Amino acid sequence: MLLTVDGLVLNGLLVNQNEDEITLKTSEGVVRKVARDDVEIFNQSTTSLMPENLHQLMSVQELLDLVDYLMLLKNKEQAGFHVYGDKASESATTIDPRDPSSATDGVDLADGLTATLFSGEPDLYSPSNIDVDHLGRVWVCEVVNYRHFRNPYNPVRDEGDRILVLEDTNADGKADKKTVFYQGTDINSPHGICVLGERVIVSAGDRVISFVDQDGDLKPDAKDLLFTGIGGVDHDHGIHAFVPGPDGKLYFNFGNEGHQLKDAAGNIVVDQSGREVRDHGKPYQQGMVFRCDVDGTNVETLAWNFRNNWEVCVDSFGTMWQSDNDDDGNRATRINYVMPYGNYGYRSELDQSTWSVPRTGMHSDVSLRHWHLNDPGVIPNVVQTGAGSPTGIMTYEGELLPKRYHGQLLHCDPGPNSVRAYMLQNDGAGYAGTTQPVMTGSRDRWFRPVDVCAAPDGSLMVADWYDPGVGGHRMGDTERGRIFRVAPAGHAETYQFVAAELSTVQGAIRALQSPNVSTRFLALQRLKTIGQSAASSLEQFIAESKRPRYRARALWALAALSSGRAIELAGEDSDPRVRCVTLRIASQSGVNVVEVAARFVEDSSPQVRREAALLLHGEKSEAAAKVWSRLAGQHDGEDRWYLEALGIAASGNWDACLDQWLSDVGDDWDSRSGRDIVWRSRGSATPDLLSKILIRTSSVEADQVTRYLRAFDFQTPSPQKQAALRSIAVGAAK
Repeated sequence: MLLTVDGLVLNGLLVNQNEDEITLKTSEGVVRKVARDDVEIFNQSTTSLMPENLHQLMSVQELLDLVDYLMLLKNKEQAGFHVYGDKASESATTIDPRDPSSATDGVDLADGLTATLFSGEPDLYSPSNIDVDHLGRVWVCEVVNYRHFRNPYNPVRDEGDRILVLEDTNADGKADKKTVFYQGTDINSPHGICVLGERVIVSAGDRVISFVDQDGDLKPDAKDLLFTGIGGVDHDHGIHAFVPGPDGKLYFNFGNEGHQLKDAAGNIVVDQSGREVRDHGKPYQQGMVFRCDVDGTNVETLAWNFRNNWEVCVDSFGTMWQSDNDDDGNRATRINYVMPYGNYGYRSELDQSTWSVPRTGMHSDVSLRHWHLNDPGVIPNVVQTGAGSPTGIMTYEGELLPKRYHGQLLHCDPGPNSVRAYMLQNDGAGYAGTTQPVMTGSRDRWFRPVDVCAAPDGSLMVADWYDPGVGGHRMGDTERGRIFRVAPAGHAETYQFVAAELSTVQGAIRALQSPNVSTRFLALQRLKTIGQSAASSLEQFIAESKRPRYRARALWALAALSSGRAIELAGEDSDPRVRCVTLRIASQSGVNVVEVAARFVEDSSPQVRREAALLLHGEKSEAAAKVWSRLAGQHDGEDRWYLEALGIAASGNWDACLDQWLSDVGDDWDSRSGRDIVWRSRGSATPDLLSKILIRTSSVEADQVTRYLRAFDFQTPSPQKQAALRSIAVGAAK
């Protein structure tokens, strides 16, 4: 057993140790190196727990799981418990009763906010994910049956885990009614719930189930499978929650144990690009992000190569955000803007190797090396959040909370016992962020926030797993769990809002302005149902609204009725985020995307030009190459976000794009921005251009030489590549 100074416990097989570091192979099968300076306690067992020759009968992973299980049986007082963030102040072997009536005493809130206990044990246990519907009810994934082979002393609930509905019937900010919507072993250890009116989508185990409550009695009248065959059963790195986007489609993800997606009949899903959805490395691998219709059809694979991207959220402009966990202990957890069709670098694009495998030009900082950020074709991170166990995330688009939170990301990390806000700023064609605490378990280290949602009044609902530890697939407590409501002080004692009125166009447009995602989805669906008679009212609202997010939502609704008109209006908007909506609508509307992209080549916003580039993905015409070249001509040589968007745009069309660009820029290609484009490119001409850059070392800073050499690894084997490498060798010998 090894305990780090950060409070992380590692159990595993000792691989090596020296005066600088200790190397273990954990029960996850991951080789972990820990610097001696980071080790607080290191206990090594000298007695084997396994019979002689057992290793000949079992796989390495089976052996690792067995060792971990036997250690639990040997140390019952630690069963089911994996410390993360707990120190001597919270003993790992003494779990004192925690009265829910004093739950708020253990947490600190940011200025201007107050927390109240909306619900707690015995009404619910161990919530893993929540959603808040248009009526303000909180839907809860309740987990008791969690990885019993890792938690042998935890009770088994034979009836299966539950989906609960918690209601505040007297508007005092506290739940006073609980309904069990569904219970069954087919949803054991549910990790995601999405409530869309009468439809409830639950992610659990190897499947995604769609329940329908047609009569509103909070009992399912129908149950259908959306997806099956997903890996990561009884594992945190499998399927996660679905969320609706402003386009009315569903967005979801799975971690690196998900591996594949099958339909209800058990057939591998083939996505809209014609590829099978599985981690075959061509290009899909590891954790992935998806989009589909509400019935599970028309699946698109939007991004890949994450480790454990727990939940994706989509803001009103259609921008996707999520967190991702690192190989525990490397202080490299992250927040990502999900650029469509992006590779996020958890494993090598070339051979799926881990970050620790030596490679040319790798970063000296482990937290950056971890994501292969020095490789061409990897999307940057918005925020590196250090050590943690990142889970639920949302964009706050209400107005009840203090203004500093409006439009910002709110995120749960149960490892360091915190709910955080990420204050976003533009960073060229991408984003940067700073961290601010919202809710912290300063005096209660069992506080384990796992999800956060906005209610219809704009307050927050925060789900607290409430456990002595987190990580390692352990669970130290099965009898506690909380839901907190967070609001400004003057709103803490009342939970009131005007119910959505969806029978009229104006009522639906008002509902479209709700801070609650479920309400906005129902409003969008209602406007689609009303049809063309809603178009003029939507156009009037777009013209009169002063809020860009409201205009964006209305434009998505208008696009369902008249995509051409929505593209026209969005393209004229003064806010670049709304102009981005233009290009995103175009990508889903069957219009000539090359013509639409061409309209925005000279846009003043690099983020709009980024979207114009992304719109060219999959286009292989001469016209697309010409638009790409014009966009490439505006790269400043420093904006990695913009460069990666250009790379995504040219994928599958590199020769045409590169030839057109070289024709347009002539000898000026050998500039800082031009060399950057060559570094990212994958065309037939790329090896020769790379060799010219390296031979002319006077134009390349010394520390950049390995960067350009690394780019050769990503070029397809060819006579041109071999000739270029020979020319470099000859040049170096002179």
